Amino acid sequence: MAIRFEEIGERLKAYRLGRGLLAEDVAERLGISRAAVYRIEAGGVVKIETLERLATLLETTVASLLGAGVEYYSSPLSYFERMRQIEEQADQVVAHFPPLSYLLTSDGYSAHLRQTLVEALPPHIARDQAVAEIDAIIAILDERKSARKRRRLSVVNFVNVLEIERWLKLGVVGRFNLPAAEQARRRLAARVEVEHLIGLIESEPMGVQIGLIEEAVPNITFQLFRTAEKTLLGLSPFRLGGELPNLRSGIAMLTADEEPVRLYEDIADGLWRRALKGSEAGAVLRAALDRSGIAQLPPKEASPELV
Repeated sequence: MAIRFEEIGERLKAYRLGRGLLAEDVAERLGISRAAVYRIEAGGVVKIETLERLATLLETTVASLLGAGVEYYSSPLSYFERMRQIEEQADQVVAHFPPLSYLLTSDGYSAHLRQTLVEALPPHIARDQAVAEIDAIIAILDERKSARKRRRLSVVNFVNVLEIERWLKLGVVGRFNLPAAEQARRRLAARVEVEHLIGLIESEPMGVQIGLIEEAVPNITFQLFRTAEKTLLGLSPFRLGGELPNLRSGIAMLTADEEPVRLYEDIADGLWRRALKGSEAGAVLRAALDRSGIAQLPPKEASPELV
């Protein structure tokens, strides 16, 4: 396997962010300069001894830093940063990320998402640190969205109508014991996003393909990142919505191994063949909106109070 120092640097940065470490922290603990850390992250040559020490510090393995086989990420911050890095090189992303890919959400969605992620935090954790991590995750998600528009990245997104109906029923929430008036506002926020999704489906903007699935699909999210040289498969337990969000537990994986990539390519091909598209998909989602009973209100009434 050819060693790609640029990719090693990208993985190093992703793991470093996930551990909440600055480049200065890494430099101090390894006894090297901050400039040396930045050089490695920028794709500079790094010795195997340094990689071993980095792997220990970042609680990963040399194999994961090298991208040999499977990369494992226990931190959602690390995983989303790695996704961002890969999308900068990708030609197309095929995604099933319930209830829908963040890349296709409205500009106002990030405020709602932050509110749900903060309110989903368990009481036993250090709140200030957790909120800072949530803000870092949302910043990365917004960078990904901006990069998609800038690069005109081709996105194929699978949306499950069952997931959408559940989202409309629950609303954009991080917990269940919300006052009735607040619950109604959260359901309206979900409606706004579904209407935005319908607009994308029916207008068919260049580079965006959306397939509506009417069958049960695997709970785990998957993404296929297609580049000129290879296709990478990402599998993740992390959820931003649909049900209650999960950013606290699970292991995400990235691999370019031929067999799992082929199997998920087959899954994606089958889903796309069976998916509803265009006006047909839009009509099904409009019917779901009608069944939800959520009254359409001016957008300003759906704006959340930031936490």
